[in-house]
This record gives sequence, structure tokens and C-alpha cells, in this order.
Amino acid sequence: MNNNRHIRISHSLRLRRLGIDTYQEAVIYMHRDCHVCRSEGFEAQARIHVKLGDRSIIATLNVITTDLLALDETSLSEAAWYLLGAQEGDQVELSHPPPLESLSHVRAKVYGKRLDAAAMNAIVRDIVAGIYSDVHLSSFISACSGDHLDRQEIVALTQAMINVGERLDWGHIPVMDKHSVGGLPGNRTTLIAVPIIAAYCLKIPKTSSRAITSPSGSADTMETLAPVRLDIMTIRRVVDREGGCIVWGGAVGLSPADDTLIRVDRVLDLDSEGQLVASVLSKKVAAGSTHVVLDIPVGPTAR
Repeated sequence: MNNNRHIRISHSLRLRRLGIDTYQEAVIYMHRDCHVCRSEGFEAQARIHVKLGDRSIIATLNVITTDLLALDETSLSEAAWYLLGAQEGDQVELSHPPPLESLSHVRAKVYGKRLDAAAMNAIVRDIVAGIYSDVHLSSFISACSGDHLDRQEIVALTQAMINVGERLDWGHIPVMDKHSVGGLPGNRTTLIAVPIIAAYCLKIPKTSSRAITSPSGSADTMETLAPVRLDIMTIRRVVDREGGCIVWGGAVGLSPADDTLIRVDRVLDLDSEGQLVASVLSKKVAAGSTHVVLDIPVGPTAR
């Protein structure tokens, strides 16, 4: 038996910033003829383990065939720069990633198996860690689409999404919230409802999304009036002072798996009631809400 089969050989390249925005996807760029690609046999779309100091990510390889990068250089998407806390000129270590064990649960779901809480936790942890490629994410979303999640799986997915992010605790109840599943362009009730609720001395830490079901989400609309990219400490300060807030949920670490899943789900255009429920409830629980009103538009013009 070969005891060295799990030993990863790493190579290093110098970082150069190209300023490429891939939204939330971690991508690494290397020249086709660099010593790393040649020695390890890396080709486009390979998954690469990238390590800088005590931080590491798994990134998808895009291959450069021109002189945009030198043979001793590599670059990262802006999302990957942020995740690593990298600076131009840093040396990163590159290697093959370890086996992705949670994918066995995704494959089981593809074949119709039921996922328990441990399986959901493993999948969601790896999603938030950035280990899943968009192909992996698409497989998981597709396997759960339609009515392929039962009630226990929805609860397990919701709890798993809560577990991997930050969670606010306001120290008392009730803490109010509302959510619209969207589907009606121009249906912006949040900007009206939140001030009314706060005026009655009720706390309402409202996190909202950017455009998903319409060209402008609640956060996009609110951003024309006030900043919506607030961190946790600023949210606490605003809510304690004003009673409520309207912020972009993607700027905080509340249910971070949801933002990643939404990014891919939007492209696939698949409907999954189970994932919708987990998405909404995980964000509300993580925000510390105890009472939530759900707005579900119906009718011929609702999408």
C-alpha cells in the first residue's frame, strides 16, 4: 500500500492582479506553459488548491495562452483575492485539492436518496468554504429542485445554512421581519413597511436582496436613498438607534451559503420550493427575527 498517495506536492507562483470580476466565483489564472501546469498536468477548469499563509481556497483554473501573464506569475479573480487577503507580489502555493467527500452526498441525492442533517451540514460547509465549483453547485441545486426535498430535508438544509454563518441576537423579543418572494416588478413594500414597524417601537433588522426576480431588488432600490452595504456592527448600531434597517444581505455573513446558491440558481432558472423556504428562513433566523410575515404574490402577472 502506498502511504504517500495523499501527500500533495505544492508549487509556488507570484501573484499579479488583473482586476477580473467573477462575482463570487474563485478563479485562478495561469499561463499554459508555466511549470505548474506542465508538471501537474493542469488544464482549463481544473480545481486548484491555493494557499497563502494560513488561508487557502479552492479555485477553478482558467488558462492564459498570451503574454498577459509571465511563466512565473498567476492571477486571481477579485473574489479570490478577497478570500485570501492577498496582495500583489505575494507567493502562493498551488497543489491538487484533497478529495471532496461531501460530493458523495450530492451524488446520492441525484439518485433519489434522502439526505440527513449530517449530510446537509457537510455539503453546506464545503459550499461556504468555496470548495464547490459552479458545476458542483449546479448538481446540488438540480438534485434538490422541484419537490425533491421533503420536510425533514428542508429543515436540515435550513439549519445547516444557519450554522455556517453569523447569527444576531437582540436580547429580547419580539424581533420583526417581512419577506416577499418577489415576482412583481415594482413591488417594493419593504421601504414602506419597515419605517412603519419601527415607528411602533418594534425592532426590524431587515436584510434584503439585490435583483433576483426583477431588475431591481429592495436593496437596489434602498441604495438610491442610503447605503445598504453595512457590516454587523453597523447594523446593530443603526437598529439600536432607529429601531430598524434596510440592508443588503450579501454584505454580511448571515447564511452565506444562500448567496452562493442564489448566484447559480439564478442562471439555472430552476424552481425549488424547498430551497426557497430554506433560503428565506435561514436569513431570518440568522438575523435574529422571531416573527416573520411572508408576502407571496399570486395571479396571472406573478412570476
